[in-house]
Order: sequence, then structure tokens, then C-alpha cells
Amino acid sequence: MRGKFITLEGIDGAGKSTHLRWVARFLRSRGIRLKLTREPGGTAAGEKLRRLVLGSRRGLHPETETLLMFAARREHLDKVIVPALAAGRWVLCDRFTDATYAYQSAGSGVRWSKVGALERWVQGGLQPDLTLLFDVSPATGRRRARHRTRIDRFEREKGDYHRRVRAAYLKRARANPRRVRVVDASGSIEEVNRTLEKLLLSYC
Repeated sequence: MRGKFITLEGIDGAGKSTHLRWVARFLRSRGIRLKLTREPGGTAAGEKLRRLVLGSRRGLHPETETLLMFAARREHLDKVIVPALAAGRWVLCDRFTDATYAYQSAGSGVRWSKVGALERWVQGGLQPDLTLLFDVSPATGRRRARHRTRIDRFEREKGDYHRRVRAAYLKRARANPRRVRVVDASGSIEEVNRTLEKLLLSYC
């Protein structure tokens, strides 16, 4: 029986990493075999591309960056995601293609249609079963991100960039209401966890 594919998305500072750990514990407590992974990354090649994309201060050309994201994604699907799902494991992934629409398209100016063409080519018809979109205002995200010891290139972008990223995420949610569930992440961790539990119980 095929496993479920769940992705977590949100602007920087939305609390994605904190809630990913909670989601993983919750699913495992229900007896679900789980594979945790992330994008960019997840494979040896993907992790190298992650360092290249996130570690560069000046950044790459936005279209180069987009192509690298999908190159890493192709490897990730082939080596990690598809085999895990076929083996009946659930895959919990920190970011996926929605992030490319948000960051590389809305944030950096790559045409939405170009991202869509790459999505169809690389993924075929494969989409997450559920996407948890943690939504906070850019101001809240920046305030939370200030406490991090390491800040990547995207986190250093100005406020308008993050407003565009958030708007793109919400656009994706409106276009895919059955898959993308918007979670108000501005409240306490306990409040967000209660929302997540209600959402996840319908999938377990």
C-alpha cells in the first residue's frame, strides 16, 4: 500500500522546523513508518546543491537557481521519495515545489509558467497528498528569524521579498484547496499543535 506524502511550507520564521518535529512524533505515535527529508537536499547531490544555493551571498541567476532546485528534486524523487512511498512509508518533507513557486518565481522573478513546465517535466503527476502551509506575517517571521545563529541568503532578503513569497504561498493554497491546508502559525506552539492534530487525524 502506497505511503502518504506530506510537505511543510511557509516563509522563513514561520516555525516550520519546530512543527516538523512535532508532526513526526505524532505520526510515529500512530504507528506510521516515516521518512524525514528536506529540500533542497535529501540526497548527496541535493545537499551539495543546497550549500551552493543557500550559502552564496551574491546568489545565482534566478533561472539557474530554479533549474538547480529541480535538478535536486529529480534526484530526491528518484532516490528517496518515490521508493519510500512505494515501500509503504510516509514521507515528511521540509519544503517541496510550492517553495519554488514562492521563492524563485514570486520572490526572484522567474516566470510562474516556467516553474510549472519544470514541475510537469520533473514530477509528472506526482504531488503531495497534504501540504501544511504555516502562515505568519513577514514581520513576525523576521522577528523570529533574528534569534537564529545562522541566517541563509533568503532570510537576508528585504521585507518586500518576503511579502511576495507569502502571497505566492497563499495563491498556491487557493489554487489547491484540497491539498494545501493553511495553518495560522502566529499563535503559541500548543495552539498550532492542536490545529495540526485535527488536520492529521483525518489522514491517519
